[in-house]
Amino acid sequence: MKDSEYKDIGKLFKVLSDPVRLQIIDLISCKEMCACEILEFLSISQSTLSHHMKVLKECGIVTSRKDATWVYYSIVTEFINDLKEKFNNITSDTSDCFCYTIKIECKK
Repeated sequence: MKDSEYKDIGKLFKVLSDPVRLQIIDLISCKEMCACEILEFLSISQSTLSHHMKVLKECGIVTSRKDATWVYYSIVTEFINDLKEKFNNITSDTSDCFCYTIKIECKK
């Protein structure tokens, strides 16, 4: 992996380190939900939810669609699968393992 990829993944983990964002992701992993439905399960304000959704959308984890006055949110499955694959590469002995780059013998 390139240094820039580690930086990108690091930024994502910072976004994912927020417990409220993890709860939101968990909620919408089951089905597409509108903001009002999400708020029913969380003890946060509408403006706080909007902030969290903006951060999650900017990272590419979540997408939204507007239907009349409602905004519906859902997980970007392809993004999550890509993130899982990248994390698996970081935590596994793969051909592009950092230890090979710096000439350390991998013993996993």
